[in-house]
Amino acid sequence: MDLGDCYRLLGLRSGASFGDIKASYRRLAQQYHPDINPDDAKAKDKFIALTEAYRLLLTVVPPEETTQGTSKSSASGGDGKATKATRQQKAPKTTVTTEKPPTPKPPNILEIEQRLKWKTYEQLQRFLKEKRFPQAIALAEALAERLPKDAEVRQWQAVAYQIWGRALISENQLLKARIYLKKALKTDPNNKALWLEVQRDFQRLEQSF
Repeated sequence: MDLGDCYRLLGLRSGASFGDIKASYRRLAQQYHPDINPDDAKAKDKFIALTEAYRLLLTVVPPEETTQGTSKSSASGGDGKATKATRQQKAPKTTVTTEKPPTPKPPNILEIEQRLKWKTYEQLQRFLKEKRFPQAIALAEALAERLPKDAEVRQWQAVAYQIWGRALISENQLLKARIYLKKALKTDPNNKALWLEVQRDFQRLEQSF
């Protein structure tokens, strides 16, 4: 029996690895084993031929190929434990974790209030410069209602009252002017500079009567 016959008998191509030879022999030997086929002479002869072919091939397969073949056979399911270990080495289990997207932080309320405050101040200055006093007063009062504890806002509101009171004196609306000058003092009573300005306005007001 030559090597070609050995390979063909085991159902293999010439040059098959040791792992393939071993796996094929185990499968065929189990199929044709005399214990499984006790009354089958052909099966017995087949088993003997398979065993001879297998032993002959073992003598010619290089040791390196034997090692590689054993690994390949284990990887293809020859040994359950070896197969499991090989799969763990070749294909390590990866754990995929799904992270929740970070919850966006709510905007800083203080920063929002400050931006609103200074934008309103800029608009207030434009209204006063354009002598749009009713709009300036309404804007200042709305801001003061939103930020009732802000000292600067109270000061802006008081100044708006005082500027409009002075303008009303020039328009000879004296009673209305007195109302807004008093509002200025009441809104920001601790502002000494404002108090001096309002006192001068009251003097003008008395002279106009």
